[in-house]
Amino acid sequence: MPHRTTAAHSAPAAQPVTDELREWIIAQAQAGHAAPAIVDSMVRSGWQEAVAVRAMEETLRRYLDQAAVAQGLPPAVPVPEPDLAESPLYLDAGDRRVHVLQAIAQPRIVVFGNLLSDEECDALIAEAAPRMARSLTVATKTGGEELHADRTSDGMFYSRGETAAVRRLEERVARLLRWPVDHGEGLQVLRYRPGAEYKPHYDYFEPSEPGTPTILARGGQRVATLVIYLSEPAKGGGTTFPDLHLEVAPKRGNAVFFSYERPHPSTRTLHGGAPVIEGEKWIATKWLRERVFA
Repeated sequence: MPHRTTAAHSAPAAQPVTDELREWIIAQAQAGHAAPAIVDSMVRSGWQEAVAVRAMEETLRRYLDQAAVAQGLPPAVPVPEPDLAESPLYLDAGDRRVHVLQAIAQPRIVVFGNLLSDEECDALIAEAAPRMARSLTVATKTGGEELHADRTSDGMFYSRGETAAVRRLEERVARLLRWPVDHGEGLQVLRYRPGAEYKPHYDYFEPSEPGTPTILARGGQRVATLVIYLSEPAKGGGTTFPDLHLEVAPKRGNAVFFSYERPHPSTRTLHGGAPVIEGEKWIATKWLRERVFA
């Protein structure tokens, strides 16, 4: 284990992450040691926990990206990231304190609580309801939109900043995820009645499809998704991640965030909306792009 460079009580910034440490982290991972064990070993050697976690995540992410590119995968790009370096219980979203209920590092999935109030949920639903129509999906062969049997919800799109409620939410999300407002698509509101679902899919645009260049011209790849629950069905309707055997319950005012640094199944961001069994589920979805979305 490389020795720390300062005393254990030094500030995190005083403990630089050296090439020697990065090599040691990679060697530990190659030997089969789990991430918590690597961090624990570093902390016991005198490293600040926040420094240890950051060093491990950055080192392994860079190592895995290099290995992925060598195997022909697209290179990774920067993605939105809430500030979870010190495992906070709450995050400052500007006008609201948001709860951190669950966090997974690889893939990055975060469940937030208290993102919206009941009144804000009601306002978004009320403004969206008169404009609902059968939901479409992106037609990657043409760059347009189309009906798809896998998606049986009704929906509508707000333009970015269209209403006061939408602007307030977009600014809150931008601060929470540390990603510019103008890098986001317009907020989509969806309604799922009993039996409605969205079968497992990826949100990035498949590079090999002929319509993808047209889609990417408006802001690059999608790099993250935020699903916000506006209502609670009596049964069913969770957000599922089949590769992880994870299901997030649709609790009103809560949200689930996940990012994907490359358009490839290796991100393990396959997800879907489970069928609603009883009641209705309303959600708002915010997709975030690499660049300014216009």
